[in-house]
Amino acid sequence: MKILIVGAGAIGGYFGGRLLEKGEDVTFLVRDRRKKELESTGLNIQSVNGDCGLTPQVITKDSEPQAYDVVLLSTKSYQLAGAIEDMRPFVGDTTMVLPLLNGMAHVGQLIEAFGGQSVIGGLCFVEATLDEGGTIVQTSPMNQLVYGERSGEQTDRIRRLKRAFDGTKADFVLSDKIDQEMWHKYLFITALSGITTLFEQPIGPIRNLDSGQRTIAALLKELETVMQAIGAPIEPGISDKLLEKVNSMGEGMKSSMQRDAEKGQPIEADHLQGYLLEQANDQGIAVPVLETIFTKLKLYEQTVKK
Repeated sequence: MKILIVGAGAIGGYFGGRLLEKGEDVTFLVRDRRKKELESTGLNIQSVNGDCGLTPQVITKDSEPQAYDVVLLSTKSYQLAGAIEDMRPFVGDTTMVLPLLNGMAHVGQLIEAFGGQSVIGGLCFVEATLDEGGTIVQTSPMNQLVYGERSGEQTDRIRRLKRAFDGTKADFVLSDKIDQEMWHKYLFITALSGITTLFEQPIGPIRNLDSGQRTIAALLKELETVMQAIGAPIEPGISDKLLEKVNSMGEGMKSSMQRDAEKGQPIEADHLQGYLLEQANDQGIAVPVLETIFTKLKLYEQTVKK
């Protein structure tokens, strides 16, 4: 199976690297600067799950068009429009497009670009970053990628993809409820990123305060209410389960949004919190905690643009 990874950053580089390490036919679609870097140093992974140094196949958006069996992308939401145009020459009639973005708004954008049949579901749980030398540093045992047909069907193509994904040093999991799992992760990430970025603290000090605990619970309940109102396929009482998950996390856990804000980098406020706030307003649902968080994030974005 011919696999194209859009980008060779922390997430795409990690999972693509694990597939390449296994011996799969993997190519990375990258910018010119990253192409030169990979051709010079190779693709290097430093991980608690095992280090490796690889020699990847790399192309750019100007390379000769050809169709791949699957295209995996893990860009930030504000990079999605550009990524769609970059990958368009490499998506054929039977290509599976596997996105690992947080949130749900990107699914509609990809369907509009490539058609509903092409887009399958996906999400991942991994702590990874790209260091100054271009090495992918993966720091915790969790390195899971979950994927599946959005319909939940066990199709021939998804079984072929499973054979390609199985046997790597990462945890690739085929799900028959990927749509629900994507919504659950969306709820969790929206809450965690919003709370930690609002208070500019790791999750531990926030939840250790009674007021912090109430704020987290209230936000989770707001998000659950909005998702129920728009017909999202979430489990009843999912906010209570996710509160338990928040309370089981390490004291020093920071969201990627908070880390980006600390570095003065762009954040995904519109894609995560903004999308659900818009849905809440359309449904006439009051979401004061979500609205407060979104206001904080938009004020931050104004300072970054300046």
